Amino acid sequence: MSYTEDTLNALRRTSPAQDEFFQAVREVLASLGPLLDSHPRYRKERVIERIVEPERQILFRVAWVDDEGTVQVNKGYRVQFSSTLGPVKGGLRFHPSVNGGVIKFLGFEQILKNALTGLPLGGGKGGANFDPKGRSDQEVMRFCQAFMTELFRHVGPTVDVPAGDIGVGAREIGYLFGQYKRLTGRFDGVITGKRASWGGSLGRKEATGYGCVYFAEELLRARGDGLEGKRCAVSGAGNVAVHTVERLRSMGAKPVTVTDTTGTIHHERGIDLDLLVEVKEMRRAGLAEYARERGDARFIPVEEYPEGEHPVWSVPCDVAFPCATQNELTLADARTLVSSGCECVCEGANMPATPDAMAHLMNAKLAYGPGKAANAGGVATSQLEMSQNASMQQWGLEEVDRRLREIMANIHRSVEEAAAEFGEPGNLVFGANIAGFRKVADAMIEQGIH
Repeated sequence: MSYTEDTLNALRRTSPAQDEFFQAVREVLASLGPLLDSHPRYRKERVIERIVEPERQILFRVAWVDDEGTVQVNKGYRVQFSSTLGPVKGGLRFHPSVNGGVIKFLGFEQILKNALTGLPLGGGKGGANFDPKGRSDQEVMRFCQAFMTELFRHVGPTVDVPAGDIGVGAREIGYLFGQYKRLTGRFDGVITGKRASWGGSLGRKEATGYGCVYFAEELLRARGDGLEGKRCAVSGAGNVAVHTVERLRSMGAKPVTVTDTTGTIHHERGIDLDLLVEVKEMRRAGLAEYARERGDARFIPVEEYPEGEHPVWSVPCDVAFPCATQNELTLADARTLVSSGCECVCEGANMPATPDAMAHLMNAKLAYGPGKAANAGGVATSQLEMSQNASMQQWGLEEVDRRLREIMANIHRSVEEAAAEFGEPGNLVFGANIAGFRKVADAMIEQGIH
């Protein structure tokens, strides 16, 4: 039995029923054989055994009162996975699907993603099984205040700097930061994604979506092509998907789909960005409302989805952007994309393809951008926000966007070089895992056992 298999078996015993976490670790370890063979010190120093275990896991109760005066109780999480390269950095997710395994998977991915940016950032993640949908502003505020009342003692601008994620936007960030400030009496860069008027960075909200598009452009450029004129399928209708649609349109591409938990929109003329923002961010409504206002758009409710398939990937496209959530793209979906002539898949979400779907896409030799590389633009710009907070400055939007483009190009170059170095040219899943792991592993060895 191999070294990595031994590690996986031990992890399955010590972290049972954490399927997403195990999937993420297995995908990374599957790439490391050539690196471990050429650098036996990683085995000697037991780097893999150390990197798959979080430095600390924080689980806490969040009790709050709803508008009817009823006490509600949720679970809160913060997993500080690695501070090897810098302060722990990773978002907070408020969604009913949140559990310990999901948070650990996201935190583990964040270690390598942050390493690939080249910025001084550790990796972690947090959140709660709270659903802000349908809750009043006052209920969301009370929940966020209760959540931060526990979390504040574990975070700090040089320790752990949370950000937003699914269910945590500017509204939630504001309430969380306000409570942190109330409890500590400090105005510091302890959380990113703030409004630009009180410490946030211009371009932060757009960064994950924009960065994903910039990475797709790099993928296509490496093949002598580009995004202009490309027909694009996008999943999701949250922050990442909206700004993926926005940047695609500005670069001459044509996004024709979006999705949410209620169903899929296929709008052949191209997604109406203004209406999408109005429906999802202002009205907080489902996508059926988009179709009611645009008669030429087709809405497919989730109740009509074929088993194991998602209609968003049945729409013929040149480039696919899965921007919703983990494991949203199945093997059946991957086969559909390949058979319809899709040229490129660029992941805006974390681990959106199932293992067999990923294998099928890679075997088909598509241009494939894995999430830990392609969606790193958000955390990269969060670090730019941290830099601005530390220096009490605010950079212009053009400056932030220039740096974001540069970071995404550098990530693409580093993962491409790592893949070629170990005999897998063009395999950016392999390259991202090798490049990210090697940077963290080397630093762990240099810092000694701790």
